[in-house]
Amino acid sequence: MIHFIVKFGNPVLEKPAEKVTVFDEELKRLIDDMFESMYAARGVGLAAPQIGIARRIAVVDVTFKEDPSAKLVLINPEIIHKEGRHMQSEGCLSIPDFRENVTRSQAVTIRAQNLTGKVFEKSGDDLLARAFQHEIDHLNGKLYISHISALKRDLIKRKIRKLVKAGEW
Repeated sequence: MIHFIVKFGNPVLEKPAEKVTVFDEELKRLIDDMFESMYAARGVGLAAPQIGIARRIAVVDVTFKEDPSAKLVLINPEIIHKEGRHMQSEGCLSIPDFRENVTRSQAVTIRAQNLTGKVFEKSGDDLLARAFQHEIDHLNGKLYISHISALKRDLIKRKIRKLVKAGEW
């Protein structure tokens, strides 16, 4: 089932998500739905808060369906190591049609749980590292615009307010 992607302004995007403690069929269905929703929205990552569910779950596929083995399920993820710095244009499914340069770590290692609750570690660099950081930010109630200058952030918020007023957001 494809879920609607919630947009900036929805409070679920700006509060930390709750830890997952139950690993059952309902969780597996939710994760399947998250992949389906992410692909439908043409994204490479999706966090549960982006579909209105305040739980620490994210899915990532930086190959966008090209390599099925690249599909990653991250439950209760945390970054345990960072290195390097890299600036690149970044966008977000919850802030459509806006992109800004964001500086993030070039490489990261995360620790997370899989569908059955088993803990694993995964390292990534470049786009995968960026996706890990972006999605974990979502789970912590942060959006990528928190990493840009206050001036640029205010400009984006002002444009969004105009879109809301016009009924286009």
